[in-house]
Amino acid sequence: MSIKDWSVEDRPREKLLRRGSAALTDAELLAIFLRTGSPGKSAVDLARELLVDFGSLNALLGADQQRFCEGKGLGEATYAQLQAVLEMARRHFKEALQRGNALTSPEITRSYLSAQLRGYSYEVFACLFLDNQHRVIQLDELFRGTIDGASVYPREVAKQALRHNAAAVIFAHNHPSGISEPSQADKHITEKLKQALALFDIRVLDHFIIGDGQPYSFAEHGLL
Repeated sequence: MSIKDWSVEDRPREKLLRRGSAALTDAELLAIFLRTGSPGKSAVDLARELLVDFGSLNALLGADQQRFCEGKGLGEATYAQLQAVLEMARRHFKEALQRGNALTSPEITRSYLSAQLRGYSYEVFACLFLDNQHRVIQLDELFRGTIDGASVYPREVAKQALRHNAAAVIFAHNHPSGISEPSQADKHITEKLKQALALFDIRVLDHFIIGDGQPYSFAEHGLL
């Protein structure tokens, strides 16, 4: 059945306009981007097949050109469109959190860090440095690793924080697996970093883990 034959409340585009983008599933969001399906399949059906093929929305969005174009119904034109959309998202959130802006919205911070880190196929550990009024100084990607993890050194984080004259920091790292839950190693290094920075009166405000779906917040889960 074509999407045009669906009830209005079930059509992805109308659902987004009525209830907002957060109300849509990954397949529905992808279907709006794809716009059309394939013979015998609606755009939502095609989107579901692609999510199964790639494993997750995160994996599809982060795929390189060759892997992306291997997907059914995809090609270089769609890949170029996707990269343009992702870059616009990164620039939008970067502008919202440009140097000197105060952090007034946790959602903007979360979205910005997601846009910066979600596309990597390996782990990246980043620090958002802030002044004593929680205005943005700079985001630095400090450590990179394999798909299994990144080595994070408290001494290097402290040196960078002091170089920026930061009064507070927010940590973020991605999980290429898509799982946002923190590991014991994540909890351990966060505590070590917090203790190291406390020696210099630098506060750790949060640590976000970027995977599929909503980023995990250490602060919201009482882990800081």
